[in-house]
Amino acid sequence: MYKERIKYYLTDRRSEYISIPKRLLFIFCGAFMAALALQLFLMKNNVIDGGIVGVSIILSHMTSIEVGFFLLVLNTPFFCLGYSYLGKRFILFSLFAILILSFCTHLLEPYPSLTQDPLIVIFLGGGLLGLGVGMVIRFGGSLDGTEVLGILFSQRTSFSIGQIVMFLNFFIFLSSIFIFGLKEALFSLATFFVVYKTIDYSIKQ
Repeated sequence: MYKERIKYYLTDRRSEYISIPKRLLFIFCGAFMAALALQLFLMKNNVIDGGIVGVSIILSHMTSIEVGFFLLVLNTPFFCLGYSYLGKRFILFSLFAILILSFCTHLLEPYPSLTQDPLIVIFLGGGLLGLGVGMVIRFGGSLDGTEVLGILFSQRTSFSIGQIVMFLNFFIFLSSIFIFGLKEALFSLATFFVVYKTIDYSIKQ
């Protein structure tokens, strides 16, 4: 899965030329889908995703500050750090995606969760989030700075990007047990699996 992502991050070898306005439109749609999943399915059921999204949800729960603030503040330094390695276009597309995600989560903050059914939350919420994130990746950006961190550390260590990201996510999900409870942490792990399977599928199409 991460080899596929690197291909999109570091090369321009895509199936066809797509104009920048069209890429921005698809990235906007992907970020909006991710915001819908977070606010209308996951967050209000104390279900988190991995990476910066998961950390942002935890911090938002602990501080009562909107999650969009943490998504923007925590992600931006990672993408700025990766500027020299990942290219100007990737960084700009990613920052655009994060701005849209943060703004849309702010707009959707007042709305309640559409369901409390754990299966719907896991599969529909996780699937929607995965499609959104996958769309952003497919058209040249990213919504999670931990993957940028994984790329940078993998170039300096013997660990793969996947190993580094999973190592970081292990501590995020472990923390969620103490913040939300064991049941919610297990739901989060299941959602994480659905999200990444959906991302994997969407970027290969």
